[in-house]
Amino acid sequence: MTDVLAPPFRLTQFARCAGCAAKMGPADLKRALAPLPLRDDPAILVGRESFDDAGVYRLSSELALVQTVDFFAPIVDDPYAFGQVAAANALSDVYAMGGEPMTALSIVGFPTGTLPLEVLTDIMRGGQDKVQEAGAVLIGGHTITDEELKFGLSVTGRVHPDRILANTGAVVGDVLILTKALGTGLVATAVKRGAATAAHEQAMLDSMVMLNRVACEAAVALRLRCATDVTGFSLLGHASHIARASGVTLRIHVSTLPVLPGAREALAAGIRTGGAERNFAYLETLVAWGSVTPEQRALAIDPQTSGGLLVACPAHLVADYLSRVPGAVVVGEVTARGEHLLVLE
Repeated sequence: MTDVLAPPFRLTQFARCAGCAAKMGPADLKRALAPLPLRDDPAILVGRESFDDAGVYRLSSELALVQTVDFFAPIVDDPYAFGQVAAANALSDVYAMGGEPMTALSIVGFPTGTLPLEVLTDIMRGGQDKVQEAGAVLIGGHTITDEELKFGLSVTGRVHPDRILANTGAVVGDVLILTKALGTGLVATAVKRGAATAAHEQAMLDSMVMLNRVACEAAVALRLRCATDVTGFSLLGHASHIARASGVTLRIHVSTLPVLPGAREALAAGIRTGGAERNFAYLETLVAWGSVTPEQRALAIDPQTSGGLLVACPAHLVADYLSRVPGAVVVGEVTARGEHLLVLE
């Protein structure tokens, strides 16, 4: 029988790969899904073929359901904060589709007999508080015993069928806007190795627990058509999904990418993530890398957890959108389809 650990302990010790960096690589996922037929149902407004952030199913001419699920192992050591981050990350998929979260179900894998149950209570409290902040309700869930601690949510939201933000909506001439800084994968790995400062860890946490609600509401209010949230597949991975689904090429200005405090320091210390390696393997031939530096490339392929939205915005609405979303930054533009899905410059 395993003895229950007494505090202090670090939740990240129970994670082989933390946060969204644990995502299966996009190349492996694409191969696994390839043999499966797509369902021909006119009520499916957004399915898996476009690699969008959530599925959308029409109920009526004015109402559609947005459905998603997301869970992972701890990316921070504090149980309450872990619950908050995991919930914000799952809720983000609904916001990325232009939706409003309604209900959530919790998904838990917990090392019973190793960690005290009070840890699970605090994780659940953090998740529940974040769901409540989003204006939704946590109505149940499912729990299993697992040697690796995991937590997340299945979220259901609603959206008007004519107001969906989707990967297919980018148009030549649109401006690309990113609403949060990059670097959570790098900073989280530095934290796990004891190589990050308290200030860097706090900046990462503040970013991850922030809902993408404001960014979503601004996009919906301005009648934008295209957005995705930047998570485990990295900025470039999720940008490539937009480019492919919309039949365009995205030009990314790497010098303008916002970066979390501590991310560059982690790179300088030689820290790398397995998720970034998988992302690069998928993206290598899809991207015109130009003369980007190793640091710039590493940030662009860094797996994010509860990252911001990448929004395609008509040029005449950019100033309005930026005024509504604190921290949002212009990072590129949409151009006609060229040889590569993405061009870095």
